[in-house]
Amino acid sequence: MEKDLISMINRELIRIKIVQLTYAYYQNGNKNMDTAEKELLFSLSKAYHLYNYLLLLMVALTKEARKHYDVECARAKREGGEMPSDKFAYNKFALQLEENLMLCEFQETQKVTWDDDIEYVRKLYGQIVQSQVYQDYMASSDDSYEADREVWRRIYKDLITDNDDLDALLEEKCIFWNDDKEVVDTFVLKTIKRFDPKTKKNQELLPEYKDEEDKDFARKLFRSTILNADQYQRYMSEASRNWDFSRLAYMDVVIMQIAIAEMMTFPGIPLNVTINEYVDLAKVYSTPKSGGYINGMLDAIARHLSATGVLLKPVPEVRNGRDIRHQQEEKH
Repeated sequence: MEKDLISMINRELIRIKIVQLTYAYYQNGNKNMDTAEKELLFSLSKAYHLYNYLLLLMVALTKEARKHYDVECARAKREGGEMPSDKFAYNKFALQLEENLMLCEFQETQKVTWDDDIEYVRKLYGQIVQSQVYQDYMASSDDSYEADREVWRRIYKDLITDNDDLDALLEEKCIFWNDDKEVVDTFVLKTIKRFDPKTKKNQELLPEYKDEEDKDFARKLFRSTILNADQYQRYMSEASRNWDFSRLAYMDVVIMQIAIAEMMTFPGIPLNVTINEYVDLAKVYSTPKSGGYINGMLDAIARHLSATGVLLKPVPEVRNGRDIRHQQEEKH
């Protein structure tokens, strides 16, 4: 899939949001383009909010670790026992994250905190302490920054992604977050790997958008999808005389409509990139057979529009009646 690792809100996430919100737009009886566009941009900003909120979860867990460390130190002094290790409580990566200027600014301006969900933080901290990743880390003599960063990458990957309790908690806070978390998790993991001790508190987090062009991409694609719906559905009909429309799920029509909008509106995006992106989305958001069906339909639509002079883009190469995507899938 097309990837843009420079910003948090990349085109993959934008396409996902537009599929969700276009479907919702047609399900909603009160269709208002301006309201729908505001909801699109708001839902994208909430994805960035979630990115920062999940980074702050690691800070909250570290603060909880320090509380436990302080209690254990006090007990050791009182009872004359062995002093506990401060390795996790003062993990070098976590301390750098806690002091990060961009994250601190986000927390201050958005007034967000995990304090209201401290019981969940404590429960998750308990799961971390019981995990093999934590046990191995504490037993290791490696006290490097790299080891401190790696343990948090593994904790996040093993215990924070695919976490049903966390998913439920986040969904209560924002209706968009349940759909966003899987994508946002990948960006949190990339951010952990990008941290460099030399940058100290000035380490750059991922920006919301790479540039204004990506924000415009979201607006233009959504507007083109809705405003030219009749025309795009006519293209579907013209190009698919040999296809059985009764096989189409309603989501399939929505996905193809957005794909055609992208083909027509953005001359710089190759057709095979657009087709591959929306075939992948169909596999996630529609029926099990939708991916293959939409692949064939979009290929036929692209060739029809190219042949009639409507679309001025190179059409993906076909070999032996099968497009390149089919060949790629057979290799995997």
